[in-house]
Amino acid sequence: MNDKSRARYPDWELLESWVAVVEAGSVSEAARRLKISQAGVSQRIKAIESLLDTILLDRSTRPARPTSAGQRLFEHATAILQSADQMVEGVRSVTRAKRVVVRLGCVDSFAATIGPIIIRALAGTSQQIRLWSGITPTLDAQLDARQLDMAVTTTGMGAAAGVRRRKLFSEPYVVVLPKDFTIGRPGSLTELSRHLRFIRYSARSVIGQHVDNYLTAHADSIERTCEFDATDPMLSLVAAGLGFAITTPLCIWQSRHFVPDIRVMPLCNFSRHGRPYEALTRTFYLGSRENELGSLPNDMHELLCQAYERQVSRDIAKALSLKPEQVYSFGE
Repeated sequence: MNDKSRARYPDWELLESWVAVVEAGSVSEAARRLKISQAGVSQRIKAIESLLDTILLDRSTRPARPTSAGQRLFEHATAILQSADQMVEGVRSVTRAKRVVVRLGCVDSFAATIGPIIIRALAGTSQQIRLWSGITPTLDAQLDARQLDMAVTTTGMGAAAGVRRRKLFSEPYVVVLPKDFTIGRPGSLTELSRHLRFIRYSARSVIGQHVDNYLTAHADSIERTCEFDATDPMLSLVAAGLGFAITTPLCIWQSRHFVPDIRVMPLCNFSRHGRPYEALTRTFYLGSRENELGSLPNDMHELLCQAYERQVSRDIAKALSLKPEQVYSFGE
């Protein structure tokens, strides 16, 4: 609404003063209720009469009485102010509800591994978390549509205005081999595929797209055979000695029951034409709407970072016989 349009309508203060005058039966009593001077109330009445170009108060009577137009304004103003009260209370109730129940969406591997830590950490507090899991594109769309209050995804930038995304941590992609598979000096991934079938994520998944783009950039042409949308069936084949896979430590930890039957190697252990493979990582971000949840997004960000650094990453590194720096990294 522009300034010209706003000038056509009385503001709430003027309407409140007019309702007070009619209900109180006099300017003096209205002034007492509003806790302002009689002159102040009179000025407001004149202002609204001037704005509407209508006489609202019949001053020829003692005490002054509302005209027909004034009575009509009283009826409309009363309804408007009641609606305004309902609007304010409705907005506040949403805020109070969000302080109690917060909808947090996380990618599947994150929800399965760090989700229980979140629930335990918030147990006994006023915050109640509804934890949803899914894939990054779906969760991002739900956050943009306000179906989620916060979301942990691998998207660093979003299209919706007012959504802030803060980095949590990054983790590297690794090569997963059957435990009993012997390999000399690792060559290229293409050479590895001549000994073991490459079991990959499908191109429908974000992680599958990352791996496909990485292999293309390194000129690795590996036949597409077995593809899966999830980690569990993929690692089941690797554990059975039927192939190798490329995934991340957190995904492996989600399917940790296969850890005794697999072996993990960093991508940089492999080389093509004598040059080690470059690192491939994925980064997690916490997305939330600005200025809507108070300090909760900052508190959640700190909780998630500490949970991964102090507990989850150490458990993963120990189980996979990796160094901590081979499991995650923080920083911008």
